[in-house]
Amino acid sequence: MSETKEDFSALNFEDALKRLEDIVRKLESGDVPLDQSIALYSEGEKLRGLCQQRLEAAQAKIEKITLDRDGKPQATAPFDAD
Repeated sequence: MSETKEDFSALNFEDALKRLEDIVRKLESGDVPLDQSIALYSEGEKLRGLCQQRLEAAQAKIEKITLDRDGKPQATAPFDAD
């Protein structure tokens, strides 16, 4: 793994999700020693949090799109990521 276990901020959503899926596969296989399983679980939990944040940010951007009376997109409003 090229990133440190604590530095996931550089990962985009797709890369973080792929890494999380790899971790889940390893843990589900049952072939990982206990200590490594604990470390993988911890890493997976951090990646899950990152993915959740990215999804919530995307949802907030989508919600900034204003709709007209017919429910069609009318305009967009500026989105503050803060």
